[in-house]
Amino acid sequence: MGQKISGGIKAIDGRGETGGSPSYRPTAHRRQHLEFRGPDFSKPPRLDLLLDMPCAGLETQLRHAWNPDDRSLNIFIKDEDKLTFHRHPVAQSTDCIRGRIGYTRGLHVWKIHWPSRQRGTHAVVGVATTEAPLHSVGYTALVGSDCESWGWDLGRNRLYHDSKNRSHSSLPTYPSFLEPEESFTLPDSLLVILDMDEGTLSFMVEGQYLGVAFRGLKGKKLHPIVSAVWGHCEISMKYINGLDPEPLPLMDLCRRAARLALGRERLQEIETLPLPQSLKNYLQYQ
Repeated sequence: MGQKISGGIKAIDGRGETGGSPSYRPTAHRRQHLEFRGPDFSKPPRLDLLLDMPCAGLETQLRHAWNPDDRSLNIFIKDEDKLTFHRHPVAQSTDCIRGRIGYTRGLHVWKIHWPSRQRGTHAVVGVATTEAPLHSVGYTALVGSDCESWGWDLGRNRLYHDSKNRSHSSLPTYPSFLEPEESFTLPDSLLVILDMDEGTLSFMVEGQYLGVAFRGLKGKKLHPIVSAVWGHCEISMKYINGLDPEPLPLMDLCRRAARLALGRERLQEIETLPLPQSLKNYLQYQ
């Protein structure tokens, strides 16, 4: 179940922080690609606002966790960690699990923690309807194999949707600034960004927004999903937060403007500002 990735390797290290400077730094000609792509590589303002908010609490995370009743039988959710599942070491089998909640509106972000050494030949992260299959004989990229799911193959850097009816060469490379035979190594964690109001799915790694992967998702009900082949792999999903489609209150927008003016590196200085304590608490989401 090992995999050799051909072509050049670009490494994303663990030094970047969400919302900070990306730890993946493209070469000069990559930066030109980013400029040409324009808006697709610019972090959407609503996403920036969501990531500035405190992370959802454990109770909310459990509501959005893996669904023990919507999984391959080769997968079980750990009793001691309800946010993590374990896959049995079954040979010649590809296994999936969906999240508890299907999203139809709003912006939603969750973190997938999947150790790179446990990914094997086919490691795919994405979203799916309840009609997408959860098990297949053999090793395959099951998420994205039909028209009911959309997935990113973390080893091949390809996007899959209805892939069984398409040639491999027609499957898009992701991130799109990579050359066909170029790749980069991913860290153990990544963010999945589902915007049901815009109908898009995108990903983020170590503070680097990688652009829109899929469009045209509006009007569907989509669940988080992964497909795995590695025996004894353990994959965690942590719901970060969500935003409703309604316009944000003016107070929230003002708080965001104040925090932007301060800058991330000076947020810890809010307590020293000559402001009423109630306002300082509000600026710190307290």
